[in-house]
Amino acid sequence: MNSLAAVLGIDAPIVLGPFGGLSSVALTAAVSDLGGLGSYGLYGYAPERIHDTITALRAATGRPFAVNLWLPTGDEVRPVSVALDAALTALAPVFDEVGVPVPAPPAAFLPDIDEQIEAVLDAAPAALSVVYGVPPAPLVDRARGRGIRIIGTATTVAEAVALDEAGVDAIVATGMEAAGHRVSFLAPAEASLVGTFALVPQIVDAVRAPVVAAGGIADRRGVAAAFALGASGVQVGTAFLRTAESAAPPSHRAAIAAASDTTTVLTRAMSGRLARGIPNRAMRALEADAILPFPAQNWLTGQFRAAAGRRDEGELLSLWAGQGAALARYDRAADVFAELAAGLSG
Repeated sequence: MNSLAAVLGIDAPIVLGPFGGLSSVALTAAVSDLGGLGSYGLYGYAPERIHDTITALRAATGRPFAVNLWLPTGDEVRPVSVALDAALTALAPVFDEVGVPVPAPPAAFLPDIDEQIEAVLDAAPAALSVVYGVPPAPLVDRARGRGIRIIGTATTVAEAVALDEAGVDAIVATGMEAAGHRVSFLAPAEASLVGTFALVPQIVDAVRAPVVAAGGIADRRGVAAAFALGASGVQVGTAFLRTAESAAPPSHRAAIAAASDTTTVLTRAMSGRLARGIPNRAMRALEADAILPFPAQNWLTGQFRAAAGRRDEGELLSLWAGQGAALARYDRAADVFAELAAGLSG
């Protein structure tokens, strides 16, 4: 249909946003089967889990799909450099509430990125998307040799140009309206808050690679607007996150359904990095205390968020959602996809 569809081997230039801990095989496969590019976030996954996940995705769909990795920025802290005792003590009542013991500090907060990359290259999905940086030349070359497309993610024109010069196959231009983490890497996230409507055409003018618009797109009108701005595709997160196929607990999906235009906020409370979500008790309590740097804060809150998710305790979750949440009106992935696809014809 256009350059992006041809590059990725898909029928419709609609990309599922990768959700990290909220990704599911069911939703990824559904979007791919419908003709788009399903995506699955591998944040925090060890190599064996990456292998198993891609194997499960391949069993669930015969169509192209993408997996997503976070590139290191160089300022990630390690357990030995962070004082966790005070934070763990302060959160002891929360751990009690969800029925888990106060955890011991880990040996490492995150798996080794090189081992994650090797696992992805070995499994050879159709595409690898990356956030928080420019993929190094050896990764681009090796991925290309395995037939894997590389998708970069930019929050500013300068980041998009850096990705384009690195030879990525497509660039996601993610505006500040988008759900989840602000994945800036050349300047602080707070200094990189460009809206989708301003960002997309400027990136389109500055790069050669096809541009995927992201942030605030949830219906046919957003898709049509993205293409009018010069985008070759759209990436949609919140509208799909509301669906039954996502891994979001019912309380999270209900919070999206109840959201308005002013509901979401930007916060570092849940992970130590700036991200957009719906305020709840956990966010407000954490913002009242000292917030640890990434990934210490993300590990810390992840210890109770996992249990809260199993119990469907929405007040203790990361309720990621974008500013277009009020436009997310469907409960099934097929209905979301049909609504978005209706915008492709203008």
